[in-house]
Amino acid sequence: MQDAQPTRTSRRSDRSAYRKAPADLAASPFRADRDRVSSSAFFARLGGVTQVVSPSGSGLLLHNRLTHSLKVAQVARAIAERLLADPDDLARLDRLGGCDLDVVEAAGLGHDLGHPPFGHLGEGVLDRLARQRFALPDGFEGNAQTYRVVTRIDVRGTDGDGLDLTAAVRAALLKYPWTRLARPQPHPRDLPVPPRGASEPPEAPGTGSAKFSCYTTELDDMLQARAAFRGRLEDWQQTVEASIMDTADDIAYAIHDLEDFHRVGVLQHTSVSHELTEWLGHAVEFAGFSDGELAGAGLRPGSSLERLRRRLHAKDGWIADDEAFVSAVKKVVANLVTKLLEVPFDRSQHAEQAVAAFSGEWTRRLVEGVRVEERPTTRSGHVALAVEQWHEVQVLKFVHRRFVLQRPDLALHQRGQDRLLSKLVEALDNWLIDRSEAARLPHRLRDLFDQARAEFALLRRDDPELLRAPGGPAEPDGEHVERMARGRAVIDFVASLTDGQAAALLEALSGRTTQLWNDTFVL
Repeated sequence: MQDAQPTRTSRRSDRSAYRKAPADLAASPFRADRDRVSSSAFFARLGGVTQVVSPSGSGLLLHNRLTHSLKVAQVARAIAERLLADPDDLARLDRLGGCDLDVVEAAGLGHDLGHPPFGHLGEGVLDRLARQRFALPDGFEGNAQTYRVVTRIDVRGTDGDGLDLTAAVRAALLKYPWTRLARPQPHPRDLPVPPRGASEPPEAPGTGSAKFSCYTTELDDMLQARAAFRGRLEDWQQTVEASIMDTADDIAYAIHDLEDFHRVGVLQHTSVSHELTEWLGHAVEFAGFSDGELAGAGLRPGSSLERLRRRLHAKDGWIADDEAFVSAVKKVVANLVTKLLEVPFDRSQHAEQAVAAFSGEWTRRLVEGVRVEERPTTRSGHVALAVEQWHEVQVLKFVHRRFVLQRPDLALHQRGQDRLLSKLVEALDNWLIDRSEAARLPHRLRDLFDQARAEFALLRRDDPELLRAPGGPAEPDGEHVERMARGRAVIDFVASLTDGQAAALLEALSGRTTQLWNDTFVL
């Protein structure tokens, strides 16, 4: 039986935390967890899930969610090694609940296990369908889906649902340790300065937090994992290992997406250089614009960067600093624009060396800028970037967002992916509703439906308030609960596909292929 307050090594099963399971090769419980994540089928599928765009047709090897996860794990371990080597930082980490290299690496490897097909576009589509078609109060969120994968959906053997990870690793996967609407109470979005991600999206008031790491069906599991850190951390605060993983994710994302789009020729020297240098040359003029005048400037080079500067002050005044911002822009001009983008990528050895130098220098610089803060602002974790490096990451991410994500050709591509996922969810839902086809449902979909129905029935009995969607019925009836269970099963099923599997499955369901057996997916 578990102790009243679980320890870092406590698992959800009744098995002792120190007793090695037959499938585990490592003696350390945390190393065993790292192996459980890396050997998971959900981890392997990330090789078929796009980071931003599919590499198909480019002739180049671009990052996908698997290579991204490997880099996050690499960077996270490097950060942890650096902090643990400093006696003062080690003492701080111990006071905050502890830090283990294998826990950090496991979190880096596993942080995207719930990421659906087609990148963040797929995440938004599934959230919309989950809330509007199936009235799921939790909707869909990639971080919460990751936690559902490791605690419910993945199967490591005959011991039950999930990977049965230790409390420390499960807690390290909780970037946003709260549910969308209700827990913990008071909810962190009601704090005077909410944690990053806890606020409601301005375009969707009343829908709950924009980011969260746990659905209500996994609430007990989250509380049990977090209980190991009771008295050391606030209910809404990341563990230090989660904070390290989160920082490593930011570093990897800021660097390798820029590499990719330089390789395929999307990131153009002239446009990026013009935006950054025009702002540097007219910073005082831009600063004197009213918000209305800045909005009227439209796409004038430099105006988008000025809007970023103002957003940083509005959202993160605790760290935003104009001198550091100017320095960051200059550094990005010198290292990204001049050293990398000035020469088009031609796949030569020299071009490859330039990309490797850019990646290596920036990664090292950002890792060296990580620090431990025992009393951080609610907008930051206990492990975070120093002021200079924080601003540099913001500028690097701005370049990616402004010159890649806002491109019309990418929008065209993503609108097609939106339609694909919407039609796939509708087709699978109709199949699930068709009682005459009950015996011929995909086995995995049927298992997921049975599991979700049992989970929602338990919530309806023990805590029906958790099933209430904003504006929905106060007491969900059996039909309503059945609809939610159907939705969770379909969403779970679709979220576990690769990009290629999703496209091939819709082709088959739409009757556009006559091929009976397809190695792209297995039903």
